Order: sequence, then structure tokens, then C-alpha cells
Amino acid sequence: MNRILITEQALASLRKELKEHELYTLLKDIKDVQLFMEEHVFAVWDFMSLLKALQQKLTCVKVPWVPVLNAKTARFINEIVLGEETDINELGEPKSHFEMYIDAMQQTQANTSEIAAFISKVIDGDDINDILNTLSIAPETKDFVSFTFEIIHTQQPHIIASGFTFGREDVIPDMFLEIVKRTEAKEKVDYGKLTYYLNRHIELDGDEHGPLSLQMIEELCGTDEQKWNDVLYYAKASLEKRINLWNGIAKRIKTAQESQIIA
Repeated sequence: MNRILITEQALASLRKELKEHELYTLLKDIKDVQLFMEEHVFAVWDFMSLLKALQQKLTCVKVPWVPVLNAKTARFINEIVLGEETDINELGEPKSHFEMYIDAMQQTQANTSEIAAFISKVIDGDDINDILNTLSIAPETKDFVSFTFEIIHTQQPHIIASGFTFGREDVIPDMFLEIVKRTEAKEKVDYGKLTYYLNRHIELDGDEHGPLSLQMIEELCGTDEQKWNDVLYYAKASLEKRINLWNGIAKRIKTAQESQIIA
């Protein structure tokens, strides 16, 4: 039986739990979306770190250049890097998806101070976990990012690819688009940057990056039983961390909604 299919079947219950998470029912207006984005932006950022870790492992990014062991996986990851790190925004400008997300946060007036402080300290070379401990974000968000770097620190391409490919099950964009459209019509505002980001995210993940990532997993694991076992283990762990991330965001939104009712 196809090993990708076996892996996806083993992940079905976790994906169902994620798809039916209460977080989606809590997103009722743009204020809820703002709170969501303030936490989720850290997952957008660390996705890029997974991506660059794979590029370092699967391509040659040093001088002098030497041929890579597997040109097929190198091409897979380079195509994904092109779309994620240097995509084209709604104005035709080259931007990473992370930067596009920040632009969308600013347009919706979400708070970007925590992610800005985080990036500043990363640029300074501070330890990731030390930086996370200084931020006023949900503990579940901190744990999510910390686990991402545990995966990266394994230095194993098939394990990093597992977190990258199977650990990022987002069904949130459709929900976002409904809320954004409703808010734009009601308040006569423009959230075009967020709409563009979400539509681009759906388009790339479904049509291009999703299939490429699965091919990359197959190429990296081949017929190695231990590698396939590793892939499944880290895929499950990544989805569990994603569910916990959603739990933390849901708690934050519920607390905010309850305080509004009291006020």
C-alpha cells in the first residue's frame, strides 16, 4: 500500500479533531480575527524556518558550490521557496508570505508589537526559547514554536519535511474570508491584503506546494521503514502541537469575548 496513503490514514483522527476545533466557531468578527492573527503569525514565521532548514539540507547554499545528492528534492524545495519567500503581493511586489501576513495584520489593525520584538531579537542572534519567554503571547504559541525548532535541530531532512508537510493543516482561510467579506460590507473598509494572502495561501498549498511536499517525503524516505516511522511520529506530534496552538488561541478569544460581555 502507498506509504503516503498509510500515513494520511493514520493522521485522519487528528485532522478531524483539528477541522472540528471550537476555535472556528469562536471567530465571529474582525476583533476575533485580530486576536487570532497576533498568535498565528508566529506559526507563519516558523513555517519559513522549517522551509529554510530543508533548503539548507536539500540544496547547496554554500560556496564553493557542489552538486547536490538528489536534484529532484532540491528542485522541489527550491520551487516552494520561490513561492513562499519571494511571492508576488497584490501590488505586484516581491514579498515573503510572512511579510504579506504582517501587512495584512497592519491593515486589519492587529497588534504586531510582539512579533516585531521577536524578529528584532532573532536578528540580534538571541536564543529562540529565551526570546519566547520574554513575549506576552499564549504559552501554547511559545510551545508550538519551540517544538518546531526541536524538529529543525534533529538535522534530519525527512523529519523536518514531516513537520513541514503534515503539521500545517490549516482549514481557517475559508472562515477568515467569510468574516472579512462581511466586515468589509458592514463597515465599508478594505482588507484586501488579508483577502489576497488567504486566497494565495489556498491556491499555492492546494495546487502546488501540497503535492510537491508529498513528493518530497516519498523521495526522502524511499523504502526506508525507519524513516517512514519517523515521519508518522513527527507528523502526529506536529498536529497535536497545532491543536494545542488552537486551544491557546481559543482561550484568548473566549477571554476577550467574555470581558466584552461584562463591560
